Amino acid sequence: MAFLSFALLSVIWSDSSLVALKRWFRDLGNYMVILVALSDRRPLEAVRALLRRLFFLLIPLSIVLIKYYPEIGKSWDPWTGIAQYSGATTGKNMLGVLCLVSGLFFFWDTVTRWTDRKERRAKRIMLLNVAFIAMTLWLLYISDSDTSRICLVVGCLVIAAAHSKAVKRRPALLTALIPLAICGYLVLAVGFGINISAMVAELVGRDPTLTDRTKIWSFLLSMKTSTLFGTGYESFWLGPRLEWFWQNAGLGHINEAHNGFLEVYLNLGIIGLSLLGWFLIASYRTICTRLESFSAFGSLTLALWTILLFYSVTEAGFRSGLMWLTFLLGAIVVPARPSGKARILDNSAFGSAGAKEMLSRVPLEVTASLR
Repeated sequence: MAFLSFALLSVIWSDSSLVALKRWFRDLGNYMVILVALSDRRPLEAVRALLRRLFFLLIPLSIVLIKYYPEIGKSWDPWTGIAQYSGATTGKNMLGVLCLVSGLFFFWDTVTRWTDRKERRAKRIMLLNVAFIAMTLWLLYISDSDTSRICLVVGCLVIAAAHSKAVKRRPALLTALIPLAICGYLVLAVGFGINISAMVAELVGRDPTLTDRTKIWSFLLSMKTSTLFGTGYESFWLGPRLEWFWQNAGLGHINEAHNGFLEVYLNLGIIGLSLLGWFLIASYRTICTRLESFSAFGSLTLALWTILLFYSVTEAGFRSGLMWLTFLLGAIVVPARPSGKARILDNSAFGSAGAKEMLSRVPLEVTASLR
């Protein structure tokens, strides 16, 4: 709420206040959709069904458009003539994001159903998940989005680790490792000047400048904008400033910073970046608490939180897109830790071991309602 409120306030000092206000209300509509989904009596099942049906529609549709309607699902680079695939999205990067979130969801859904794999219904769902994972991987392969590929691997590793026996016994092993890895990255990158992103790019056979992204970042940081307040919500890439950038940067007709943190800084300054950081830290603490209570969505949300940071290093991950909205869905819907009454039930009625086993099979909305 604080971030959205400051974003609305920033409309005042935007060069294009009307456009900024329209964009704010547009994004507010996306957040309202999240609230509608969460207003269901069983929000966990509602979000799970929402994501599943979304991917059931977009993944096969993307394949159909690419294979049989190339005038819609395919384009060619005007300079190199290389084919670029977009499917049912607006571009190859958006197709990569769709595949990233879809692959992560179906992998998580398969892992969470693994203990029931001998049941007929669970087995059918898992086979369907495998089929969609295969389709997703094919789309991700042709999308040529290395950022999404790397993030998918990282996200799947986080989910697998979260469901391992060692982490289930001691969740702090995983919840402490991720912040330590991020701090290590910052120390190496900021303190020692080691360009880890360039090293990763070289490992996957890419340009160490991240396709001129480092040049874009340097040029944008050299531009004069308000350090504290930025240029206003979604206002940096507008009007004379955008035309001046296109004419003087020599980096093509781009309209984003290709870095989520830099994008927020340009639009909302240090204040907006600080509010975003506060939200990410608060949400991580909440996710860690939910992971300790074996929440169904805990591992998926933790993976989304992790890859959101990775993805935002080279793309504008905090814009109101599929990854950001899916993360918000998971972060908000994760139910609370079983409270006092649930613990009383745990210890008295069934015994320590038996009650824990029973409560692990009860829908978490039920245990949350015991408050």
